[in-house]
Amino acid sequence: MSLDKNNSQYSKIAKLFHWGFVILFVYGVTKQVEDINQLQDTDFFRFEIIFAIIFLFLLLIRLIYMKKTQKTSLPEDVPKAQKIVAKIVHNGMYVLLFSTVLSGLLIGFLFWLDITNGILIEIFVSVHEVVINLLYIFIGIHVIAAIYHRLKKDGVWSSMTFFGKD
Repeated sequence: MSLDKNNSQYSKIAKLFHWGFVILFVYGVTKQVEDINQLQDTDFFRFEIIFAIIFLFLLLIRLIYMKKTQKTSLPEDVPKAQKIVAKIVHNGMYVLLFSTVLSGLLIGFLFWLDITNGILIEIFVSVHEVVINLLYIFIGIHVIAAIYHRLKKDGVWSSMTFFGKD
């Protein structure tokens, strides 16, 4: 099935949001806090908070834009189970991205309150780590699904990329 048959092409803004978030996320992962004590560096702490707030703001704008203006590029003849899994993964990535940022900001808030050790901070650091690991799993499923659709040449890959058209 070609893109013409499923009639869904994401806008250039949607593609920019998608690939921009890939870049932002990769950047965030490469500069992530390795040890909570790094937050004692005031400049580092401030940068982390600003980055998180900007990321959260852009994520909210992306979510609103995508929900109001875009529709799925999955072909209509895709099995219902596949559509359900796609929706779970897609929405799950949003939930997990928001949860990652919010849990990180909460850790920063606790650190700012000078709650730098103890059960409370340990709980929130653990929650943050679990959320990030779940996010990695969801991203992996998303990438595998994208490759599957690229190999299937059903237009899904082409709908969200600037390259490698079906």
